[in-house]
Order: sequence, then C-alpha cells, then structure tokens
Amino acid sequence: MTTKTKRVAVVTGAGRGIGLAIVQALVDDGYAVVAGSRTVTDALKALTPDALEVDLGDPDEPARVVRHALDQHGGIDLLVNNVAGTSTPPGGFLQVDDEGWLHTFNVTFMSNVRATRAAIPSLLERRGSVINISSVNAKLPQPRLVAQSAVKAAVSNLGKALAEEFGGQGLRVNTISPGPVWTDLWNSPGGPGEQLARRAGSTLEEFKDKLPATVGTSTGEFADPEEIAALVVFLASGRVANMSGANLVIDGGMMKTV
Repeated sequence: MTTKTKRVAVVTGAGRGIGLAIVQALVDDGYAVVAGSRTVTDALKALTPDALEVDLGDPDEPARVVRHALDQHGGIDLLVNNVAGTSTPPGGFLQVDDEGWLHTFNVTFMSNVRATRAAIPSLLERRGSVINISSVNAKLPQPRLVAQSAVKAAVSNLGKALAEEFGGQGLRVNTISPGPVWTDLWNSPGGPGEQLARRAGSTLEEFKDKLPATVGTSTGEFADPEEIAALVVFLASGRVANMSGANLVIDGGMMKTV
C-alpha cells in the first residue's frame, strides 16, 4: 500500500463518452484515477495506469475496482458511478423481456450499490464524495428507453437516500442528470440519431443539425461530454461544501418542469 500523495478517484464506465471525459477532467485536476470499464480503450490507457477491464454487471467486479484503489493508493476521495447498461434491443414495454430488465437494473443500479458499499468506509474516513450519473429520463421517461428510464429514477433516488443517511458523517452525495450528450451513441449505426433521421426521411448526416430541436432542447444544442465532466470536478471540489443530495440537470432546457 502506498502513502496517499494525491486525491484518489474511482470512475466506473470509463472507457468512452462521458466516462472518459470525466477521467480526463479529474486527471487534469490532479487526481489519481482508478477507472473501470468493460473495454479498456487506448484513450483510457493513455490517461491512467489504473485502468481495469471489468464486467461491472458481475456482482464481484465493482468491489474489485474499489479494492484496487485502496491497495494501490491507500484510500478513496471520490467515487463516480457512471456505468449504465441498456436493454438490447431497446424498445417499448412489450419489447423488453425479463432478461432485458434484469440486465439494465444490474449494470446500471446494482453496480452503483456495490461500488458505493465497498467505497463508503474509505470515503467516510476521508470525508469524500459520491457522484452518481443519472439522466433526465429519470423524470422524463421515453418509451424506447422504458427500462433505462425506470432504473435511472432508482439511481437518482439512491443518491438522495445516501445523502440523507451519511451527510452527518461528512460524506457528500450528489447526482448529475444529463439530457442528450453528443457521444458516439448518437453517431452509431442504428442509434437514436439515425432512428430519428430515418423517421424524418433523412440521413443522419443531413439531419444532425436538427437533432437538438427534435428532442426538445431549448438551446438548440446537445451537451458535450466535457460539460458533464466539468460538473463532476465542481461537485468534487467541495467549493460548495453544503451541497449534498442535489440533482444537477444539464439538458439544454429539455425538461420544462421539474
């Protein structure tokens, strides 16, 4: 076990998109980052030597990522629960079978529970922080994401419960709920961007500029992954030390009510 020399963060679902941007931002802010991902991408390897290839849906794997942080760095100051799993194929209620529901719940919610449970002793000792990445779909469910929307609501609820239970012991727990974020999910073949374009009788390339307005943003823009990462750094900084149990929404004005 090494002596603590810098702040230590654990980030799940770190291989690409929002997770990778969070790792980048935390490294830039001076953290040693332990990153868990199903696929350890070259981009992730370049950011941290502590990039672990893990199946976070496996009951033992979230705790393994936490143990690595404890063994290599002596403790944890920040846990970012970002990993999410959607039912495959996505679809409305009648298209999602039990296996799809259980997969989504296990990867998105139980991985959060397991990582947090393993990290809490060290987080309490260091008066650290947990940041959960939820979604506007927790309050704005979409039929084609019925399982993910329901499970993200559970993630948001869990953050509130943890903040209430452990706030008096110095642990801050907050949630970030992004709306549409411009990641490769939107660019991927068969992804939501292509599906919306097809319904409009267009190609994704032709339809790309119309996507933000189509999904209901007021700004006419999608968020960049780096914007979510910036919020993580801000919440982890403790500059607003009395913020706990909060849910920060970044959705370009997509949600008209809360």
